[in-house]
Amino acid sequence: MEKLALYFSAKGISEEEAVQITAAFTYKKIGKGDYFVEEGKVSKYLAFIDRGLFQYFYLKDGKEITTYITGDNSFLLSVISFYRQKPSKEWIRALADSELWMIHYKDLEKLKSTNEAFRTFYIGALENLAVGMDETRSNLITLSAEERYAVLMREEAVLLQKIPLQYLASILGITPRHLSRIRNNFR
Repeated sequence: MEKLALYFSAKGISEEEAVQITAAFTYKKIGKGDYFVEEGKVSKYLAFIDRGLFQYFYLKDGKEITTYITGDNSFLLSVISFYRQKPSKEWIRALADSELWMIHYKDLEKLKSTNEAFRTFYIGALENLAVGMDETRSNLITLSAEERYAVLMREEAVLLQKIPLQYLASILGITPRHLSRIRNNFR
């Protein structure tokens, strides 16, 4: 829980308020290959990744299409399913043994209404999520695969070292073979 409390403290939340916020979260281990969210089920939890790596993907015609990978010190949820409390259309799977701090949807709603510091943090987090999603969408439309790879190298260098190449290729919307050519150009 220390990492979670430090995360909130780094966002300007007082130690006292951080303790109140983190008390609403529960600890859970998820093994490599296990699912945090499954297609067709409602995402009931928001989680902070204390340690781990997670793949977001869709199944289309029996193939996995990876859309996002996230790791340590970030939040984890199926956005549409969680906020609308409707069945998920995506899967979220652990790519490594992982440790999470989780909060149930109902407890999150309560925390937003009772803790001003958390509510302010939460609004900022949602704004950052919206900006990140818009940047990703814009990059997919306006940048070449090489340029998208360069952005990932600049912004997610540590995470890139952990991501299996087939997932990275899927995120970029290219084949693993094309990714190999791109990577060779960056060496």
